[in-house]
Amino acid sequence: MPPAQSATCTYLVDWTATKLRWNLSADKNEQAALLDLAEPCADSTVEYEPPT
Repeated sequence: MPPAQSATCTYLVDWTATKLRWNLSADKNEQAALLDLAEPCADSTVEYEPPT
């Protein structure tokens, strides 16, 4: 996680977009942590493009 709390939502969006883009898995612990950390990021949107 980034040291600046103001960067948390951006980091989580980028992390999730990368996972989705490359079809990477996340185990239950990672999913739970991401959901917990993303709770204050309700206004954030994950956008990604599949690889070409």
